Amino acid sequence: MEKRPKKAKLSKTWKWILTIVLILLGIGVAYAGYWIYGVYNATSDFNKPKEESRFSQFEDTGLEAPKWEGTERVNILLLGGDARGMDEGQIPRSDSMLVLSIDPTTKRAHLLSILRDTYVKIEGHGRGRINTAITLGKPELAMKTVSDLLGLDIQYYVYTDFEGFKSLIDTMGGITIDVEKDMRYTDNADGNRYDIDLKKGVQLLDGDKALQYVRFRHDAMSDFTRTERQRKFLQALAKELQSGWNILKMKEILESVSPYIETNLTTTDMLKLGQLGVDSHVAGTAQVPPMDMIADEEVGGASVLGVRNEDQLKAYVDTLLESDDTLASPEASPGADGAEASSSAGATVTPSP
Repeated sequence: MEKRPKKAKLSKTWKWILTIVLILLGIGVAYAGYWIYGVYNATSDFNKPKEESRFSQFEDTGLEAPKWEGTERVNILLLGGDARGMDEGQIPRSDSMLVLSIDPTTKRAHLLSILRDTYVKIEGHGRGRINTAITLGKPELAMKTVSDLLGLDIQYYVYTDFEGFKSLIDTMGGITIDVEKDMRYTDNADGNRYDIDLKKGVQLLDGDKALQYVRFRHDAMSDFTRTERQRKFLQALAKELQSGWNILKMKEILESVSPYIETNLTTTDMLKLGQLGVDSHVAGTAQVPPMDMIADEEVGGASVLGVRNEDQLKAYVDTLLESDDTLASPEASPGADGAEASSSAGATVTPSP
């Protein structure tokens, strides 16, 4: 029997390989199109029309956020609302307030958590706790108030509530966190739906457990340690969101939180920020005001947190945003008297606890 030439066999093998590669490539292109379309649709639902907004009862505040051109620092106010026990149409105070600040040039991101009892000037409403600004003039007034306090242009806000946070974490498959101590608190509101019961140790937290972790404040340092835990958790969350698997799942993640999110970000802005977020790293986190700039005050019989010197606070924030905690600290060098002295070059600001 005549044998088929070896060259012919090789030619047929390569045809099969080429066919398989083309099929896989076609599937990849189709999935990419489906992914892009899904992400676009999901993000477009974040920017709610007035009739769907939880802030629809407010008239236009007349406050316009600074426009982000894409090359300068961008600052996003993250607002977490606690609407438990609220009547329909009522706006809850900001249970959590954080600023995410990213420098597109250095790719450094900083996370600042704002103490919610900080007593500040709220434009058009005198002075009050900073977490009440949203109830007086929508997120736009909260942005203006935080901007005035920190000396930063706040271009965007993102608002969500407890359920939106839980949905995000569940869709991602949970976040692994080292819970630093046992945490327990009985919350009789909403039929004990938001009780806290966590054990110390490294563990994978689902949405419900993650919410317990970032809400717990029933210890000696109260809101101070709570904001520290929130920054720790959001760092872990950011790292997970940057992973290849969660980028592939982004359509599903965005769709899961869409009903709970409100923002002034356009879809184009979100896509630009998404790419910037993937390329950036968390260079530092801090509480503002830091402990040494807080003045305990009493207003109407209630304790509030005053700011000792607002100009010093703005300078502190500026210095912090130029720092990078991921860089190696300068090595100590012998001083003139033989004692070790640290070089001040490249030194970073150490956030207050």
